[in-house]
Amino acid sequence: MGVLGCMCVVRAGTLTRKWIGTGLRPALPLLLGAGWMAMGVALRGQEAAPAGMDATALVRRAIQSWPAEEKGHRPMQYLLRKRDERRDTTKEIVETKDGDVARLVAIDGKPLSADANQAELQRLDDLKAHPEMQQRRKRSEQKDQDRVDRLMGRLPDAFVYRMEGVEPCAAGRCYRLSFTPNAKWQPPDMESEFFRGVEGEVWISQSAERLTRLEARFVADVSIGLGIVGKLYKGGTVTLEQADVGGNDWELTRMTVHVTGKVFLVKSMSYQMTQEASHFSPVTPGMGYVAAIEMLKQLRTDGTAGEK
Repeated sequence: MGVLGCMCVVRAGTLTRKWIGTGLRPALPLLLGAGWMAMGVALRGQEAAPAGMDATALVRRAIQSWPAEEKGHRPMQYLLRKRDERRDTTKEIVETKDGDVARLVAIDGKPLSADANQAELQRLDDLKAHPEMQQRRKRSEQKDQDRVDRLMGRLPDAFVYRMEGVEPCAAGRCYRLSFTPNAKWQPPDMESEFFRGVEGEVWISQSAERLTRLEARFVADVSIGLGIVGKLYKGGTVTLEQADVGGNDWELTRMTVHVTGKVFLVKSMSYQMTQEASHFSPVTPGMGYVAAIEMLKQLRTDGTAGEK
């Protein structure tokens, strides 16, 4: 499943919130390859973009500003719901200096049974007693983030961008840009090959120059590693939405992935997933994972997940 790879990296069972930043991490190997592309529909109230605006330069600025903003990111606690073909789970996530910590609070939209809740509390106690487990998770998160950073840096050159106009969006007014694969660009490695089969649209906040929405589709089959490692089929779609949740802190709030393909020549792959993040609230900077575990253990689990 490691044939897909994108900025939608998700950590510790959470969603890479900074959209091209941090947070939701379920089928990471899949999401790490399916992410930044789209198909879009023009909205009412559209107006022409300023004459002479360089679309690629705008995308480059939006991407280059992210690392500095990520360094200033406030750690958050939030609710994450993930639905795929197998399960519908809701987790409470707390970000810490030691990595994200999660507590399962609902399945199929319903609170855990008494036995399942006790098992989850025991899992948190086990995590507390074995710091090496959290250390491995933290290393994995950093590895994922490094991969995201590499792919992010390639976006301005991997596609040809066209300014389509300015229109209303959740962030106020947004530039809407379409993008298609850049035929002159050669993927520098295997994880970047999927860019060749993707096109779509992206929305960038006019005031903050932040990516707010992306809709993408695979318009051609894409072979990874000459087709030996895998193949992504035409027709797959990815949608990402990001919002300012307060204090100019932008978080990934919704992501959908619908992709099909083949892994290692023979194994068919199909992945349908929706993730939504909500109830964001800042937590104490510098908090360690043990303190986060104690916080999570105090959560109410009577159907009011997300309430403290």
